[in-house]
Order: sequence, then structure tokens, then C-alpha cells
Amino acid sequence: MIWKVSMHLSSAVFLLFGSICCGAWSLLLMAQSVTFILEWDFCFLNSCSMVMSLIFDYVSLLFLSAVLLISSMVLFYSGDYMEGDKSFNRFMYLVLAFVGSMMLLILSPNLISILLGWDGLGLVSYVLVIYYHNEKSANSGMLTVLSNRVGDVAILLSIGLMLGLGGWNFIFHCVDMSDSSCLVMKGLITVAAMTKSAQIPFSAWLPAAMAAPTPVSALVHSSTLVTAGVYLLIRFSPALIESSVAIFLLFISCLTMFMAGLGANFEYDLKKIIALSTLSQLGVMMSILSLGFADLALFHLLTHALFKALLFMCAGVIIHNAKGYQDIRRMGGLAMSMPLTSACMVLSNLSLCGMPFMAGFYSKDTILEVAFMSSLNMVSFLLYVLATGLTVCYTARLVYYSMTGDFNMSSLSAVGDQSFVMTSPMMVLSLGAVMSGATLSWVLFPESYMICLSPFMKMLALLVSLVGGVIGYVLNFMNINYSLVSLSSLPYVGFMGSMWFLPHLSSFFLSSPALKIGDIAQKGFDKGWLEYLGGQGAYSAAGGLSSRLEVAQGKTLKILLKSLVVWAIVFLFIQI
Repeated sequence: MIWKVSMHLSSAVFLLFGSICCGAWSLLLMAQSVTFILEWDFCFLNSCSMVMSLIFDYVSLLFLSAVLLISSMVLFYSGDYMEGDKSFNRFMYLVLAFVGSMMLLILSPNLISILLGWDGLGLVSYVLVIYYHNEKSANSGMLTVLSNRVGDVAILLSIGLMLGLGGWNFIFHCVDMSDSSCLVMKGLITVAAMTKSAQIPFSAWLPAAMAAPTPVSALVHSSTLVTAGVYLLIRFSPALIESSVAIFLLFISCLTMFMAGLGANFEYDLKKIIALSTLSQLGVMMSILSLGFADLALFHLLTHALFKALLFMCAGVIIHNAKGYQDIRRMGGLAMSMPLTSACMVLSNLSLCGMPFMAGFYSKDTILEVAFMSSLNMVSFLLYVLATGLTVCYTARLVYYSMTGDFNMSSLSAVGDQSFVMTSPMMVLSLGAVMSGATLSWVLFPESYMICLSPFMKMLALLVSLVGGVIGYVLNFMNINYSLVSLSSLPYVGFMGSMWFLPHLSSFFLSSPALKIGDIAQKGFDKGWLEYLGGQGAYSAAGGLSSRLEVAQGKTLKILLKSLVVWAIVFLFIQI
């Protein structure tokens, strides 16, 4: 027990100190408009220098400060949540390895070095998803790792294509990438970011990754794994301006946030509801990136990381007290027995919905107003409006089922907020959920955006949020949702509640055809013709030739030696 406490406490203190240092350094670099780039040359290949690069500017350091802050809170929180786990040390090392991979990804402006952090995130996330060693975790981990491998292949292909630009430091080449010469490479980078940030059609792995422990979910689905794709596109944002790839990304991201918001209204698993809300907010970030506002995407990325980590921690406290129950229909009335956790959860939910003067309001409301002011088509505009209303709708539904109503935990009457180790990080992140929006807006936008909208468009986001909240609460309060789920409407409810059948389609394509083709390829090529004509064939051919050569060389040497002896005797006889 002493080792466990000292380990999670020392790790949390170390990461918190690093977060403070990175935050202070980012403010200093922002004030001086300075960027530092460190490079280590390894070799030259066809006039391209292969280097290991690190970039230190206000974007990377500010994001790194948020990641380290959330990581320190999650590690401290894990000291109580994972207290009874037999593999606590392994869990802590895996989380620290995950944070290290994310740090490498954030600080890398080089496409080759960024691949180390990119693959490290994928590998460690797979190990964390299968942490509990059951069939569900194994299936979820396989779906997660295979979906992310698509992005890894896209990064590898883009590395090969970027060779023609004379280097892999994309920071220096983004402005020069035109659609005529670099369209394929920009498409590959966008596909890689879509897989990591779970955009359609790669969305199925994000709710499936909820099989990991809740502290991992608080870290992975707030500021690290799922935001890696958004951060990569923030760095590549100059190449996406006025590109045909941006139009495709806008449509996909708007569709993703609508699909996630719709699916969350039919979900009853507490962690999956929060995961779908993460997916919806990732769609918001991707959509504003495609419109060319990378600074707003970074702003929402930072605020979302703080209040979403808090929301996952509150869910973890509830699940921990409920002895593993995650169905929100088995909860209810938690505001009376867990007032502190309920207050923190309501704070994070209000911030998620964009409640005025909460952290999410400053970033989300600005994104919506800038998007409405941009040249959006009607489909994207409607998806934005509907997704905003659905966010408040499923949030009100979640609050109704878990916080209010009757207590439905039957014999589990001893739930409470007694754990200081779990509640103290929540209090720290609650300050972030309330204050980070205003603070970051002052820091990132010393000159505010000039937004010109009509009064109706200005009030549209607030109006849609109010309507969505009323609908979400009334439908569940009056039990109308139960009457809607009848046998006649079951196919439609099943379609909307299962993320448009994306989990089934993903597992189908990954299981039946893919594995059969892989088995045929392994038997026909890897263990067939490639073995016969490749390694084993070359080995047997070389072995036969070498044995023949050995025999020939042995006989030839004997003949030569005998001939030399005979000629020597003849020469001596002639001399005599």
C-alpha cells in the first residue's frame, strides 16, 4: 500500500510541476512571439536530411500543459480507484508510457518523429483497453488497434510522398502545399487524423474503448488519444485552407457530431454516453478546422479537455460506488447521497452544453457564431443546429436519470463522497471547467473576433440549446421514450441508437472478409509461393550450390596438389 500511494502521489506531483512550467513557458513565448526548434541530424537520403525535431512554441507548450495537468489529476485519482487492483504498478507504468507518447507527438514537427508518438499511442491504448483480460475487452481492443492502423498506414504513405518536398518537417512546407501537387498527401493526412479522432466511418472504436478502466477513459478521451488527430490537423491547417479536402472534412465532421448526438439519446451506458459526447465535440473541432479557424479549434480542444476529464472522473466515482454498475436506469437520486460528485458533474455538463460564462460557452459559442457567419451550405448548417440541440438533450436526459428522481440502487445505499483521493482532483478540474474558458480567451484572443450576425442568428445557439434541454428532460420525465420504443419503431431506434450500425459494419469488414483474405494470403503467399521463391527457396538453393561448390573445391584442391607434387618430382628428375 505504501508503494502504491507513493507512486501515484509522486507521479502526480511530478506531472503537475511539469504542467506549471510548460504553461508559464508558453505564456512567455506567446508574449515574445518566439518559437524554438531543436534538430538532431541522423543521415542524408537523396538530398533529404533525416532529423529528429522538437518544436517549442505556445501551441505545443499550452497543449502540453493541459495534458500534464489532466494526467497528474488522473494519476492521483487512480490511487483510490485502482487501489484493489493486483496489477497497479503495471497500470501506472502504462499510463506514464501513454503520457510520454503524447508528449512526443505534441513536440514533433517532423512527420517521421511524430510517427513514434503516433504508434506509441496506438500500442499503449490497445494494452490499456484489454487491461481487464475478458472477451469484451479483447474485442474492443482489436477493433481499436485495427481502426487506428489505417491511420498509421496513411502516415507512412504520406512520409513517402513528402520525400519530394525535400524534407519531413511539415511546419516549413504546409504553406507551399497546393492541391495540384499535394492533394493525395493532404488526403492521407486527413484520413490519418479522422481515424485517430474517430470520425465517420472510423467512429465505432471510440465507444468500444470504454472497456478500459475509467481513469484511462478520463485521460484518453479528453486530452490525449482522440485529440491527436485534431492536433495534427491544427499543425497542418495552412495546407487545408481553400483545399478540396477541407470541404470533404467539413461534411464528414458535421455528420459525425450529428450521429454521435443522436446515438447518445438512445444509450443507457453511462460511460458510452460520455464517449459519444466526446465524439460529438471532436466533430465540432474538425468542422471549424475545415473552415480555416485553427485557433478556435485549439481553444475548444483545451477547454473540452478540462471539463470532459472532470465528467469522466465523476462517472468513475459513481461507477466505483455502484460496484461496477454503468446503466443509468439503475441510478437516480444521487444528488442527495453524493452532493459533491453531483455538483461537479452538473458543472461539467453545463460547460459541455455551452451554458453562458462556463468554460465551454466561450469556445463552443464562438465556434458556432463563426461557423454561422462563414459560407456554410444548408446541410452543414442544419447538422450544426441539430447537433447543438441534441447535445443539451442527452445531457438533460443523463442528469434526469442519474442525479434526480428516485434512488434505484436498491441495497447499494452506502454511496457517498468519502474518498478524498478521488474528489480532490475533481475539485481542481472543476475550477478549470468554470474558469478556463475566460482565461484562455484572454490569452489566445487579445483581440476578439469581429462577428456580425442578425439577432435571430445570434440567439439561435441559445434557443436551440433551451429547446433541446426541455425536450430531453420532458421526454424522459413523462416516460414518453418508453412508449416510443415499440416493436413498430424498433428498427429505426436500433439504427439511431447503434451509431448507424457502424460497430456492426466495422466488425464485419474486420472479421469475415478481412480474416479470410488474410488466411488465404498467408497460406498461398506467406507459406506458399513466397516461401518457395523467397527465403526458404533461396536458402535451399544456396545450400545446394554451396555443398556442390564445397565438393568441387575439395576435389579441385586435391587434383592441384597432386599435379604440383608430380610436376615437382619430374622437374627434380630432369635437373638431376
